[in-house]
Amino acid sequence: MADFKGTREAFAQAIIDMAETDDKIMFVSPDSLKAMRATKFAELHPEQYVEVGISEQAAVDVASGLAASGLTPFVGTYAGFMTMRACEQMRTFVAYPNLNVKFVGINSGLLGGEREGVTHQFYEDIGILSNIPNFTILTPADGPQTYHAVKAAAKIPGPVYVRAGSGRENDVYEKDVPFTMDGIRILREYGDDTLLLSSGFVLDRVLKAADILKENGVHVTVGDVNIINAKDPSKVLEAIKKAKKIVTVEDHNVHGGLGAYISKLVVENDPKPVKRMGLTTFGESGLAGVLADHYGFSAENIADVVKNNL
Repeated sequence: MADFKGTREAFAQAIIDMAETDDKIMFVSPDSLKAMRATKFAELHPEQYVEVGISEQAAVDVASGLAASGLTPFVGTYAGFMTMRACEQMRTFVAYPNLNVKFVGINSGLLGGEREGVTHQFYEDIGILSNIPNFTILTPADGPQTYHAVKAAAKIPGPVYVRAGSGRENDVYEKDVPFTMDGIRILREYGDDTLLLSSGFVLDRVLKAADILKENGVHVTVGDVNIINAKDPSKVLEAIKKAKKIVTVEDHNVHGGLGAYISKLVVENDPKPVKRMGLTTFGESGLAGVLADHYGFSAENIADVVKNNL
């Protein structure tokens, strides 16, 4: 594994590494080669790179044809341009025939965006795709996990969406930690006052909140939920059943993402209070960390919400 920083470079390095031994790996670019940090991939594997220009719908259509021919295409671009402009194609020409196309959406959430404002920060992508059958949705928490998530996506049958960011995410995991297909990884077990669940690039803030809470006598368990609407949620259910209360934290609209997923599991299997932290409005332009603090994702505010919810 070569050195990389951030989720975009992690994606590029993963497909480079896979293409060294697998000539079925393809990258389909809707004028996103540089945005996806995949220039080196195109140089090393020109026959496995397809450029369609600024046309996300065409990229998905091309990828569906490649998948129908037995190849493993990745389409990578900005999350909203993909899941909104090409939503019909992702639904009808990939998900409906259950084709083996992989999607990587960058600039997801406030922490995934950076100074571009509402046109280039996306917090509806999971909600859109969670309503489409056959999609597997992976939400890695940092660059190292994105690298392993992309490689895992290549092995998962059918359409897969990997949520990525700006490339400025804070790393939480060591590079050799695999992407768990259990759908959850428990990272702190301080106690059972609250099950504090995170998804995506807010994980470092959630872990800091857990430490703040511990110092104040509140002992929580922190779980990184890295698959939304997992086909086998048994490990997530194990964590839910041990909890007294649950707080979910996601850099996504409160509808259709982590909070909705956990609430569904709780209602159907083990009813108990669930508090959802997420976006309820559009974001603004600004530095990612400042925006995240402004919209309630500071470690201190997360800790306050957990305490007030007890």
